[in-house]
Amino acid sequence: MAEPKATTKPRVVCCVGDIHGYIAKLQNLWSNLENAVGSSDFQTALIIFLGDYCDRGPNTKEVIDFLISLPSKYPNQSHVFLCGNHELAFAAFLGLLPSPPDGSGFSETWKEYEMNEEREGWYKGEGYEKMHLQGRRWAGTVTGLNQAKYKGSVNNAGPTFESYGVPHGSADLMKAVPDEHKKFLASLVWVHEEDNVGIETEEGLQNCKLIAVHAGLEKGKGVEEQLRYLKAKDTKISKVAALSGSKNVWNIPEELENTGTIVISGHHGKVHIEDFRLIIDSGGGLENNPIAAIVLPSKKLVLDTDQLGV
Repeated sequence: MAEPKATTKPRVVCCVGDIHGYIAKLQNLWSNLENAVGSSDFQTALIIFLGDYCDRGPNTKEVIDFLISLPSKYPNQSHVFLCGNHELAFAAFLGLLPSPPDGSGFSETWKEYEMNEEREGWYKGEGYEKMHLQGRRWAGTVTGLNQAKYKGSVNNAGPTFESYGVPHGSADLMKAVPDEHKKFLASLVWVHEEDNVGIETEEGLQNCKLIAVHAGLEKGKGVEEQLRYLKAKDTKISKVAALSGSKNVWNIPEELENTGTIVISGHHGKVHIEDFRLIIDSGGGLENNPIAAIVLPSKKLVLDTDQLGV
């Protein structure tokens, strides 16, 4: 349950929505966040990145370099890097996912969706035999879909390959991605829980538990069960709804509705701020859309296009 009032000044928490390979937008958003929060509070803030750092935009490599640099540049901040559905697929292609806990092979993840293999043009190059479904989809070449719209694959992965200097779908990416980037991708968490997060409500400032997950938590499934498989990174699952779902993860699960638990996500290509359900993705990976972050406890929305500090 949320506490009705915070007795001490709550720590600033900044939750950053989908970036999708746009380094200039990320740099501008970061500067705007510091201006919006104030330098002192920003230096000690908790920064939660909500996933989807790669694909669509042209600068995935530079975006990951920026994210990797933050802990040394801002040693008094805390940083959480969530895994989005795009990073899961990127990591799957590079062979960075943990093995399924039940001992099955990654080829077992293909079966549920094999009717889509030809239309989505799943990757069949070097190493595909032992690759998770999402890696094959990510590096594949669409055939029955609008190729210009999808930038190579259903994940719009072409620009990510190109940012590392290799053509889309090339196995050379496995060698081109630096070890530091591979370590970063392997370390991404599927869910993050944080206690005592302040949030402004109609009843005033409350201290709440926060659950951050890229797309959301599924309705109709137990929250503890979902948290368990997300914490374990259960890769026997072909398509992880909490990272890639839509309507089925939009709302807060019923069992959390009256608990004062904040559930925050990106992913959906929209900004939705309603009570304790926060969805922060104004960009959707589109070139002309801004990217966004939300600051807690104030619930102030900050965009990369804001003219702050000018």
